[in-house]
Amino acid sequence: MTIKKAMLLFFSFLLCLGVVQTTASATGANAELKLGVNDKLSGITAVSVKGSYYVPLRALAAELKWTITGLPDGIQVDGGGRKLLLLKGNGGAQLQDRTTAPMNTFVKNGTLMVQLKISAYLGYIISFEPDKYLLRVRDASAALDDAAFLSQYKSELHPSTTPAKPSQTPAGKPGKTLYMTFDDGPSATTSELLDILDKYGVKATFFMLGPNMNRYPAEVKRIVKEGNGLGLHGMTHRKDKFYASPSAALAEMSGDNAVLQKIAGTGTTLIRPPYGSKPYFTKSFRDKVLVQGYHLWDWNVDSDDWKYKENSAKIYNTVMNQVHGLQKSKTNPVVLMHDQKATLKVLPRLLESLKKEGYTFEIITKDLQPLNFWKDHR
Repeated sequence: MTIKKAMLLFFSFLLCLGVVQTTASATGANAELKLGVNDKLSGITAVSVKGSYYVPLRALAAELKWTITGLPDGIQVDGGGRKLLLLKGNGGAQLQDRTTAPMNTFVKNGTLMVQLKISAYLGYIISFEPDKYLLRVRDASAALDDAAFLSQYKSELHPSTTPAKPSQTPAGKPGKTLYMTFDDGPSATTSELLDILDKYGVKATFFMLGPNMNRYPAEVKRIVKEGNGLGLHGMTHRKDKFYASPSAALAEMSGDNAVLQKIAGTGTTLIRPPYGSKPYFTKSFRDKVLVQGYHLWDWNVDSDDWKYKENSAKIYNTVMNQVHGLQKSKTNPVVLMHDQKATLKVLPRLLESLKKEGYTFEIITKDLQPLNFWKDHR
């Protein structure tokens, strides 16, 4: 190979790495583009963040038949006859020659998003023509050139003109919107709990444990199908394990999310650490976990149902007294209960009383400002 050809190949490679970022910055990139993969228009949406396009790693790997392996120091990606290691903590991508290249990731709705240029590091060609809404990844197996690809998919590439729904707090009178939350499930009685919620037309948010989801997958699917909110509660519910280190806490939440994704095909960014965030979920823990895109939620009404168990009258009065205490400040109640058999006895009475007092029920979403004991609103 001549020096001239080598230089051309080198600059072509640099262009593949930079085109999605530098051109996007220069032309004013679209916020979202449909991603072409070889000769087809995939179901993947690429999202522009600070001039660089990001895609879900798992979805891209599935399209290109890559292998993803979790390792102690990051995520190994094998594809296109090459491999690289996505280092933890946005440490970049360690390439096959052991050099490290810049590479950012973040978590969106429980899904790991990675810069599209990862495909260039693995030997793929990236095509980007923003004025034609073209963003495409291809290798030697692609039969269509970009012109033919554009001709075939022109009508589908143009982004939808339907206006996006604004991310707002769910509608409801100040102080009269209530969020029912249930920890530690699912359980053997989750179906009965869901029956009660359905009877009263109420949706709740479930902060679930990974092992329990594996034990009761049908209940997880029903929680999702019926439109309830989804949250993570970790894997062990043991202080010595969950709070062993910030990395241990992150690993538990990530593992929990992986179980949810496997069973229900969806993830979540809402988390509630075991026993609540104070005093154990300190700044070092929050900095480690929340930087990955998670949102921390505690409560402002504690039912103490774990303590009073079958004493339904005590649980009822505990909840109602705290709810009434929030009325003067017009604070929306976030009620902590547990997915357990004893809850079934008191829940109907609580829902009836709260409805009579004019409360409406909503689920917690990622768009709400998190309520937690640290007032950490990330």
